[in-house]
Amino acid sequence: MDIVVCLALALAALGCVMVVESRFARADRRLARVERKLDLIMEHLDLREEQPRLDEVAALAREGKPVQAIKLYRETTGAGLREAKEAVDRLG
Repeated sequence: MDIVVCLALALAALGCVMVVESRFARADRRLARVERKLDLIMEHLDLREEQPRLDEVAALAREGKPVQAIKLYRETTGAGLREAKEAVDRLG
């Protein structure tokens, strides 16, 4: 009987994790759509997002210091690691 209860609890916990994961994935997709729409609006209005210290990031990339450039880009923009690496690669 103990094994059955443990198995039921494990399955319930797994189900909860799957539901939460699904909701996060759905929220991520919705956020990506909103960001794309904002990008289109900004482009239509010919607006550019100010990127402070971007010249410093570019200088570090050109000097062959990609790790420092990525770190500064992430600190400045709040971007994730992949986004920061791609941005620094474009600058360097």
